[in-house]
Amino acid sequence: MPQPISSANTIELPIWNLTSRQLDDVELLLNGAFAPLQGFLTKQDYTHVVETMRLASGELWPIPITLDVPAHFAQTLQPGQQIALRNPEFVVSAVMTLTDIWQPDKLYEARQIYGTTDPHHPGVDHLLHRTGAYYLGGKLELMELPQHYDFRHLRHTPAELKAHFHKLGWQRVLAYHSHRPMHRQQQAQSLQRARELEANLLLHPTAGITQSSCLDHFTRVRCYEHLLPTYPAQTTTLSLLNLTMRMAGPREALWHALIRKNYGCTHFMVERHHASPMDINEQPNFYEPEAALQLCSEYAAEMGVGIVEAPAMTYVPERAEYTPTVQVEKGETRLEIDTAELLRHLRNGLPIPEWFSYPSILQEIRKACPPRHQQGFTVFFTGLSGSGKSTIANVLHIKLMEMGGRPVTLLDGDVVRKNLSSELTFSKEHRDLNIRRMGFVASEITKNGGIAICAPIAPYASLRREVREMIEAVGGFIEVHVSTPLEECERRDRKGLYAKARAGLLKQFTGIDDPYEIPENPELRLDTTEISADECVHQLLLKLEKQRYIAK
Repeated sequence: MPQPISSANTIELPIWNLTSRQLDDVELLLNGAFAPLQGFLTKQDYTHVVETMRLASGELWPIPITLDVPAHFAQTLQPGQQIALRNPEFVVSAVMTLTDIWQPDKLYEARQIYGTTDPHHPGVDHLLHRTGAYYLGGKLELMELPQHYDFRHLRHTPAELKAHFHKLGWQRVLAYHSHRPMHRQQQAQSLQRARELEANLLLHPTAGITQSSCLDHFTRVRCYEHLLPTYPAQTTTLSLLNLTMRMAGPREALWHALIRKNYGCTHFMVERHHASPMDINEQPNFYEPEAALQLCSEYAAEMGVGIVEAPAMTYVPERAEYTPTVQVEKGETRLEIDTAELLRHLRNGLPIPEWFSYPSILQEIRKACPPRHQQGFTVFFTGLSGSGKSTIANVLHIKLMEMGGRPVTLLDGDVVRKNLSSELTFSKEHRDLNIRRMGFVASEITKNGGIAICAPIAPYASLRREVREMIEAVGGFIEVHVSTPLEECERRDRKGLYAKARAGLLKQFTGIDDPYEIPENPELRLDTTEISADECVHQLLLKLEKQRYIAK
C-alpha cells in the first residue's frame, strides 16, 4: 500500500467532495483491493473494460471504476491538473493527477456492464439518473485513508488480511461474499465447501452501499458476529469489505473474485443469482441463475482463483439438518424459505422457524425490521397541480391523527417550499433538489417510527424512484398517483397557474411545456374528478390496513 504524501499545497488545488460511493472506491483503490488499478480509469482503460472486460494493458478487469462529476465542474478542469478529493469531513483522502476528461455513452455502458438499459435495475438507474455527466480519469496519491469508527476490529486492508492468514498458517482460504444476513442455509453451504476443499473460511461481507431493500450494515454485521461462533473453532474469520456493489450479476461476480484474490484468498464461492438485484417481489430476475458461475469458471485459471459453486441446500426435518438438494431422497420432506417469504413473515410479525436461522440473528433482524404496524412509513402523493393532492393529504393527516399511535407530519409541496426551499427557483435542477429535501426529511421521520405525508407534483419517474429507495431503506413507502386528468386540473386552476403557463408567462410548467411521467406501479391511483377527498382517503386507509401499516 502506498505511503501518504505531504499535505503541503493541497489547499491551492481544485476540490471535489466525494460521494459515499466514490469514497468507497477511493479507499479500495488506495489500499490495494482494486489492484492493478492505481486510480480512476483513463478513457482508454474505460473503453477497454466496457467492451472487453480488460484494461488497455490486457489485464482482466470487468467493472469500470470511474470518478463522475457534473458538467459545470468538469468544464473548469484541464488534463495535467491535480485535484484534491475530500471525504464528508472535508479531509483530503487523495490527490488525483488528471489525465482524461470525457463524456461517456451511458446507455452503451449500461448494456455492456448490466446487460440491460431497464431503469428498474438499480445499477442502471444509478448510472443513468444519478451519475455525473463527465468522467475523470487519473492516478491517485494517498493523503489519508478514510477513517471508520464502527467495527474497527473487523476492518482490514489486503496487506493486513494476508499477514493474518500467514500468521495463522492458512494456505488455502475460501472467501464467502455476502451483502445480506447469513442464516443456517448459508452457514451449511460455506462450511460444506470449506471442508471439501480442506480450506479455511473467510466470511467477507460488504459494508458499503447495497440495494435499498437490504438491512443497514450495522444490523448485518451484528448478525455475522452472531454467526461466527457456529463454525468450528479457529477455522473461520470475519472481515468487512467496504465495497459499494453495482449489482451487475456475472461481471460483478468476476470482479468479486479478483478483489478476494487481492486479499489473499485462493478460492471464491459463487452463488446462484450472484449480485443479481431483486425485483419488487424480492425475486432475482435480471440474470440467468448459472451465468455468474459460468463466467467466473471461464476465467478462473487466468485469475488464479479457484471458483467454487455454492451448493443448493434444503432443510430436511427427518435429518434435522440442511442437506445438499441433490442428496435428498424420495419421500423426505423439503423445507425452504426464500427472501420474499422471510420478508412476509417479518412484515406481518409471523414466527420464523428456528430451523431457518439462529435465534440471536432473528432477534437482530426483528429489531431492525419490526412488523409493519410498528414501522414508520411515508405516503407519497404525486400528480398534476390542481389534481387534489393537497386536499387528500390534509384529510389523511387528520384521519391518522384521529387514530393516534404514531406522530404524523404533513410535508405539503408549498409548505416545504416556504420552509425548506425558499431560495430555490422552479428550474428542473431546483425542483429536483426540492423533492430530494422533502424525501430526506420524510426518510428521517420514517426511520424514527413516524408517518410522513408528502404531496409534491414530483413529475419525474427517476426522482420518485430515488426517493422511494431512500425511504424504503428505513421503513415503508406508499406511492399514491392522484391521476385527475389535465383537463379537470385546468378547469379548476384555483391559483391561475395553468392560464399563466398557456399565456407563456410561466415556463417549464408541468403538464403544459414540461412532461409529467405517469407512475407505472403506484400502490394506489385516485382520480378526484368524481370522488371526494373523503372517499379517496377511505380507499387509502383500506390500502394501508391491507398492507398492515395500520392495525385493525
